[in-house]
Amino acid sequence: MERTPRYPSDLTDAQWDIVEPMLPLPKWLGRPEKNPRRAIVDAILYVVRTGCSWRQLPVDFPPWSTVYWHFNRFEKRGVTDRILAELREPVRIAEGRDPEPSAGIIDSQSVKGADTVGQETRGYDAGKKINGRKRFVVTDTLGLLVAVWVLAASWQDRDGGKATLLAAYAATPIRYVFADQGFTGQLVDWAKATLNTTLEIIRKPADQKGFAVHPRRWVVERTLAWLTAHRRLARDYERLPETSEAMIRWAAINQMLRRLTRGRPPDANNAAPSTHPTDTNLIHPLS
Repeated sequence: MERTPRYPSDLTDAQWDIVEPMLPLPKWLGRPEKNPRRAIVDAILYVVRTGCSWRQLPVDFPPWSTVYWHFNRFEKRGVTDRILAELREPVRIAEGRDPEPSAGIIDSQSVKGADTVGQETRGYDAGKKINGRKRFVVTDTLGLLVAVWVLAASWQDRDGGKATLLAAYAATPIRYVFADQGFTGQLVDWAKATLNTTLEIIRKPADQKGFAVHPRRWVVERTLAWLTAHRRLARDYERLPETSEAMIRWAAINQMLRRLTRGRPPDANNAAPSTHPTDTNLIHPLS
């Protein structure tokens, strides 16, 4: 039986209509699925948006072990990467851009690691004074996620940026990337020689004092802020960096779906009031 939508993180009918055809065929497991696919996706988004642990999923979702199993299988099969690529095109077209980006922006974000993050995959960012992990992302010039790479926070930008640029190169025709001063040095030459990609360093004006918005860099910084509004990303809770990357992709998928359906009237299911006793605590700034 279908679960009645009741949480702010649940997909609307319009959003589900977009994402459903992008999922693997129903028999991709080799046998009929026991749980509705929409309930599985809603459960994943519930974890990403609210920050709860898998075992604390409300009982009206499928069993947490089933949801977690699908989450891992989606990632191993490259499903989230394909959904990101397929969503990025209509968002860009709706904004009057070419379907495929040719320019992007790279940036990093250090976040604290929870006690579930093992010593072998965490580090200390001396500049930000953060013990945890560092997220490297490449977005297009609209701020849509293209590639993500998670490493220990001790990695320097110029070193960690290589894998992220390589992933962006493989996924899109992006050959011009803007970056801040942390990516200067050999990375610029490496990108040109290895990827035929120009890495332009956007430097702060010499007379700048305090914070100032830089149009090129601001786009990716805004995206990182939007992503970390998903509470699971407020810090890194994942045992494996690959799981952290998957969480970031799901947050970006959620963000793109909302951009595509912005302004559409809510469907009847999602307009219904919630009966969950703690629902008032789940209302999120992105809702």
